Amino acid sequence: MKISVIETGRPPAALAEAFPDYPGMFAELLGAGLGDFEFAPIRLLDGGALPDPALLEGAVITGSPSGVYDDQPWIGPLKAFVRSAHSARLPIVGVCFGHQILADALGGDVRKSPKGWGVGRHTYEVVETRDWMVDARETFSLVASHQDQVISAPKRSVTLARSAHTDHAMLVYEDAPFMSVQGHPEFSDAFASSLYSVRRGIAYPEVAADHAIHSLSAIQGDHALVARWMARFLSMARR
Repeated sequence: MKISVIETGRPPAALAEAFPDYPGMFAELLGAGLGDFEFAPIRLLDGGALPDPALLEGAVITGSPSGVYDDQPWIGPLKAFVRSAHSARLPIVGVCFGHQILADALGGDVRKSPKGWGVGRHTYEVVETRDWMVDARETFSLVASHQDQVISAPKRSVTLARSAHTDHAMLVYEDAPFMSVQGHPEFSDAFASSLYSVRRGIAYPEVAADHAIHSLSAIQGDHALVARWMARFLSMARR
C-alpha cells in the first residue's frame, strides 16, 4: 500500500541534522513491520502539488507549526483536498495539525485552546473502540505539542479518546475512512526532549517546557501501540 505523506511542517532548523523530517518519522513509525507500506512525501512547503485523491491509496497528514486558520498558500488547497478525499473515500490518518485540518475542513471548530499549550506526555482516556484498535486499553499516552485543538468535532465523527486538556483527542469518521489523533506517535522521546528544549522560553513557557521534559521519563509512552492502530486502520480501509 502506497502512503502519501503530506508534509505540512518541519522540525526546527536546530534539530534538522539530528532527526528525520516528518515524512521520515512516519516511514519509521509505520514501516517497522506493521504492514506492506511504501511511503511518498508530498512537500507542500516546497510548493508540492496535491494530487487527485482518487488516484491515491492512502495518506497521512503531518503536524505543523501553522494553524488551520493561518494565511498560508497551501492551507486552502489542503482543505479542498480533504473534502475531495472524503468524497473519494481515500483512507487518511491525521496527526496533530493533520487531526485539526480534517476536522476543520469537514465542519468542526478548531482554534487556540483557552487551556494554553499542551506539551509533554499526555494520557488520554479511551471512550470508544474500533476493530482496528488492537490491544486497546483504558488509556494511552503520547507526546503532545499544540496550542490549537478541536473544540467541536464535525458531525459524523466519533470521539474515541479524550483528556482533561483535550476533549477530542482521537476521532474516527463514520462517513469516510478517516481517523486522527492530536498527540504525536511519530515523535521519539529524544526528539520530543530536544524540541521542548529548543522551544523553552520561546514558544513554550519555561515552566511548561521543564514539566514536559520531566514527563517523558515519568510517563511511559504508547507510541508503538498507536502505530499499530494507525497501520491496521489503513490496511483495513484500503480500497
